[in-house]
Amino acid sequence: MPIRDRIRQVKHLQNKYFICVLENPKDVVNIASTMRNISAFGVEKLYVIGNNKIVRDFETSRSNKHLRNVSVGANKWVFVKSFKTASECIEHLRKNDYTLAVTSSHLKGKLNVNLYEETFNQKRLAVWFGNESKGVSEEASQAADLCIQIPMGGIVESLNLGTSTGIILSYISYQRLRYIFDNNKARFKPKGSSTKKMQSWEEFIKPNR
Repeated sequence: MPIRDRIRQVKHLQNKYFICVLENPKDVVNIASTMRNISAFGVEKLYVIGNNKIVRDFETSRSNKHLRNVSVGANKWVFVKSFKTASECIEHLRKNDYTLAVTSSHLKGKLNVNLYEETFNQKRLAVWFGNESKGVSEEASQAADLCIQIPMGGIVESLNLGTSTGIILSYISYQRLRYIFDNNKARFKPKGSSTKKMQSWEEFIKPNR
């Protein structure tokens, strides 16, 4: 199937007003894995904080050969916006009325929620992932509205960036789309395509029915 046809086929399943934020990512494999997750789960945008030459902007990101190879071409379709500092990104998100959720095992003084027990139907949501070694910065922690935790029952209590973004973005993306579907909030353009798109949405939400 030509890529343009594929884009038209799935565009209405994109998760609008859902942003993934990476704070000072260093490993190109983790960045590429996150981009692949973002593309696969229909997350609308990727925000990157720090002086990162790999994903400085959309054009830099999509022209990076290493990133393209590791992400299996997902870098061509992920919108990227960069910020020099965490405070700059936080200010932008607040200005646009985004709820800010950071990912960490626990933050004192914050609302700590289990990924699988929380409802993520905020109109605008940004999920913030920290640096591979240092985690989420103190500045982001202080600004956060809530802290998302992935429940773990094993010996290891941390996951790499590519894995954690996959788990969290997959669950939240599906939950948000399910909320839109269940509450009849979908609005399609042009109007004549509504029936066909709603049918594909039903197949996505309830594939076995």
